[in-house]
Amino acid sequence: MKTIAAHTLGCKVNQYDTEAMLELFRHSGYSIVPMDGDADVYLVNTCTVTGTGDKKSLQLIRRIRREHPAAGLIVCGCMAQQRGEDLLSLGADLVLGTQRRNEVVKLYDQVSRSCHPLCAVEPLKKGQPFENLTITEQMEHTRAVLKIQEGCDNHCSYCIIPSVRGPIRSRTLDDIQAEVNRLAEAGYREIVLTGIHLCSYGRDLDPSFTLLDVIRLIQETDGILRIRLGSLEPVIATPEFASELKKADKICPQFHLALQAGCDTVLARMRRRYNTTQYLRGVENLRREFPHAAFTTDILTGFPGETEEEFAETKAFIEKIGFARIHVFPYSSRPGTPAADMPGQLSSAEKEKRARELIALGGRVAKDYLSSWIGLETDLLPEEMVDGCWEGYTPEYIRVRLEHGDCRSGVPVRVRLLNAGSRVMCGELIKESE
Repeated sequence: MKTIAAHTLGCKVNQYDTEAMLELFRHSGYSIVPMDGDADVYLVNTCTVTGTGDKKSLQLIRRIRREHPAAGLIVCGCMAQQRGEDLLSLGADLVLGTQRRNEVVKLYDQVSRSCHPLCAVEPLKKGQPFENLTITEQMEHTRAVLKIQEGCDNHCSYCIIPSVRGPIRSRTLDDIQAEVNRLAEAGYREIVLTGIHLCSYGRDLDPSFTLLDVIRLIQETDGILRIRLGSLEPVIATPEFASELKKADKICPQFHLALQAGCDTVLARMRRRYNTTQYLRGVENLRREFPHAAFTTDILTGFPGETEEEFAETKAFIEKIGFARIHVFPYSSRPGTPAADMPGQLSSAEKEKRARELIALGGRVAKDYLSSWIGLETDLLPEEMVDGCWEGYTPEYIRVRLEHGDCRSGVPVRVRLLNAGSRVMCGELIKESE
């Protein structure tokens, strides 16, 4: 039996795409093996959001070709969409971008028969349909990622994603329902909705739909216990949106609201479509309905022209919101974006220094959030045994370890949280949920 190994760089959308391509290979008779072993074919799903993503992608491609010279090598994803045929010179046999992934097996078979490398990257065009990829098996124990949207039309000044992912395209509700049903039948209990710009879901469909329509659909699906949302723009969090979310008792009150900077002048230079007042209002709207909600975000520090005063504003805003977790990225210049030519480019040393400060701050606010849960009860979805103890996640995405108690994977239990550890919180089992 032929074997294939895969590695994904970047976001949950990329992770979904990789899993879907692996499923196509599995259906064609391939066995999936780990990356650290020998395989007949290697697949690398690349990222180009940051310079680090480019660097890691290129390093992995070169290492695979060096260590496995006789193996097949497929390179796909965002960096592949941008660089195309250049990657053939690094030894790739097949280069796909962010399209034609549902043809990956057919295209690789074509390359194998002809013994000629192929770049199958195509231009991204307005009006092209959503590429239907499906998954029935995923790596997680109880949680499945479901991609419902592709592309972005926002064109923030620093972001290369619109040029490598293209315009917005949405998955039809019928196709979403079909995959949710398959995942429920396969035993998954939590669905994580993801997309490049999730808030724009359905805008391109005729008739149009919204993210709330998807949530209502999954809410009515037997077997699914939780719906978790991917990254959202803060302006979606109107009082009406928050109220509608509250009606769906399967919604997990963990909201990843994109921030990037806690300073209005920096947000304006970034061409973000909100300011800190609007962001705070969105948080307040959601907290009104979900008082113990976890808010997570991304912060891009060291943006061109960011002064010490602007950086201080971002730090103060982070503390004001009280995030449960922040992901920090030093600004990375992306060729072809307006920000790459802006004056006031900061040194790498300064960007790294500010990133370290924000990471430390993020650790403190995260600890404060976890501490606020000590003594409170919540539901836990056990996932796996770790060192003899059950571990899983609460709806707020708090990792919890139960020192005692018998559980089953995917069967929710009621727990009381006892203390905030560095990696997980400890909890005690109260009773199995009915």
